[in-house]
Amino acid sequence: MAMSEWLVHPGLLLVLGAFALPWLCGSARKAAVLALPLLALFFLWQLPEGTSWRVQWLGYELAPVAVDKLSRLFATIFALMACGGGLFALGQQSRLEIPAAYVYAGSAIGVALAGDLVTVFVFWELMAVGSTLVLWSAGTQTAWAASRRYVMIHLLGGVVLFAGVTGHLLETGDTAFVRIAPDSVAHWLILFGFLINAGAPPLSAWLPDAYPEASWSGTVFLSAFTTKTAVYVLLRGFPGTEFLIWVGLFMVFYGIVYALLENDMRRILAYSIVNQVGFMIAGIGIGTEMALNGAAAHAFTHILYKALLLMSAGAVLAATGRRKCSELGGLFHSMPLTAICGTIGALAISSFPLTSGFVSKSMVTQAAIDGHLLWVWLLLAAASAGVFLHAGIKFPWFVFFQKDSGLRPRDPPASMRWAMIVFAFLCVALGVWPEPLYRLLPYAVDYVPYTAAHVLTQLQLLLFSGLVFFVMLPWLKRTPTLTLDVDWGYRVFLPALVGVAGRLIRRMQRDAGAGVAALAGRLADDIRRHREPGGLLLRDWPTGSMALWAMAMLLVWLVLYYIP
Repeated sequence: MAMSEWLVHPGLLLVLGAFALPWLCGSARKAAVLALPLLALFFLWQLPEGTSWRVQWLGYELAPVAVDKLSRLFATIFALMACGGGLFALGQQSRLEIPAAYVYAGSAIGVALAGDLVTVFVFWELMAVGSTLVLWSAGTQTAWAASRRYVMIHLLGGVVLFAGVTGHLLETGDTAFVRIAPDSVAHWLILFGFLINAGAPPLSAWLPDAYPEASWSGTVFLSAFTTKTAVYVLLRGFPGTEFLIWVGLFMVFYGIVYALLENDMRRILAYSIVNQVGFMIAGIGIGTEMALNGAAAHAFTHILYKALLLMSAGAVLAATGRRKCSELGGLFHSMPLTAICGTIGALAISSFPLTSGFVSKSMVTQAAIDGHLLWVWLLLAAASAGVFLHAGIKFPWFVFFQKDSGLRPRDPPASMRWAMIVFAFLCVALGVWPEPLYRLLPYAVDYVPYTAAHVLTQLQLLLFSGLVFFVMLPWLKRTPTLTLDVDWGYRVFLPALVGVAGRLIRRMQRDAGAGVAALAGRLADDIRRHREPGGLLLRDWPTGSMALWAMAMLLVWLVLYYIP
C-alpha cells in the first residue's frame, strides 16, 4: 500500500469519529458534532487530484481515494450537509441518530472518492447500515417497521450491485470505476443496483415509505445522501445512456402526481425528492457537458433546498407533533422564521429566479434544447410547473398560510434556527452569484442563466402554475388522503397473502392430521378385530386352501428360477 504521509480519508474520519460521539456529553459533544464534518471538509480539500491511495487486494489494485472535480464536488456538499444536519439536530434526544448519520455521511463521501468498484460497493453497503440506524433511532413502532422494509430494499439493491460488480471483474479483470457501457448483463445489473438507490420506479416507494417515519431531524439527513450518491455514480459510470432520459422523465411525473395527492407534509417532500432526482437522471441520460454539469449542479443545490424544506417541516413537527396538512395551517403567525425559510426552500425547488434551483435546473433544460430534444424540453418544462404546484405552493400554503389551525407554537431553538438561516442564505446566494458553484463543476461552464428570454419564460410558467393552483384550490382542500403506491404490495398485499396462505396451510394440516388419525384408527380397529377369536388372523384354514396356496407359490418360484 502506498500513500502520502499526510493523507487522511475524510469519509473514514467522519465514520470513525462517529463512534466517539456517544461517549461525549454536553459542550464537548456539541463541539465534536460541528467539528467532525468541518475537519472532513478541510482534509478533503487537502487531497490532490488523481489517485493518492492504492491497495492490493486478492490480486486486484484498489483505489480508495481518487479525486477529480466531480468527486470533490459531491464530497464537499456531503460534508456541508453533515455539518448543517448536525447543527439542526443538536437538540435531538437520541444518542444514536447523529453518530449513525455521520457514518451515513462518511460512507457517502467514501463512495464519492472511490476510484474502484469494490470500494464503491463497500461504502455503498455501509451507507445502507448508517441510514437504517438513522431511521431506527426515531424509536417508534412505525419507524421500526419502516426501517425493516427499508433495509430489505437496500439489501436487494446491494445484492444486484454485487452480482454486477462480480460479473464485471470476471469479464474485464479491472476494478477501475470509469465509464461503463451497458453492453452486458453484469453492466445492466450495476446500472439497476444504482437506480434502486436513486429511487427509480418501480422500486421507489421505499423513499416516501421510510423517510417520513424518521425523527424531525433524521429526515433531513436521509434526504441528502442515498439518492445523491446514486446520482454521482450514474454521472461517473453511465453518462449519455439514453435509457436514463426516459427513466428520469418517468420519475419526474411520478413524483409530481403522488406529491399532489398527499396530505402528509413530509411525504409530499419525500415524493418531491423522487421528482427532483428525475431531473438529474434525465440530464445524465442526455450526456452532453452542459447536461452533466446541470445534473451535478442540481444535485448540489437540491441537497441545500431540500434540507431547508425538511428542516422547516421538522421544526413544525417538533413544535406541534403533527404532520398532516389537514391538521396544520396559519403557523406563519407564531413561527415566522420557519415560514420564511420554508418559503425560500419552496421557491428554490420551483426554480424561481434568484434562487439556486433556477441556476441548476435551467442547465438541464438548456442541454435538452441544445441537443434538439424538443419533447424532452417540453416535458421538463411541464414538470417544472408541477413542482411549483406541489412543493412550491402546496406545502408552504397549507402548512404556514392558509386556514388558521389555531396552533401557536414558537420558532424552534437557536441551533435549528441557525441551520435554517444558513441553508436559506446559501439557496439565495448561489442563485444570485452562481460562479462559485460553476467553478466546482466537472466541465468548463459557458452558460448565462439570467437572460431576458429565460427569466421571462420561467416567470410566466410559474405564474401560470400559481394561477392554476388557486383556481383549483376548491378541489385541493386539505382533506385526509390515501395513496396507493408500489409499497402497498409489500406493506399490505404480501403480508395479507402470507396470512391467508398460513391459515390455509394450518387448516390443511389440521384436516390432513384428522384424516391420518382417522385412517390409523380404522386400521387399528381392523387389526384388533381380526386378532379376536373368529377374526381373520385366528380363523381356521381348510387344508385344500393351504395346498392351493403352496402350489401357487411353488409355481411362481419355478418360473422365476428358469427365466434366463
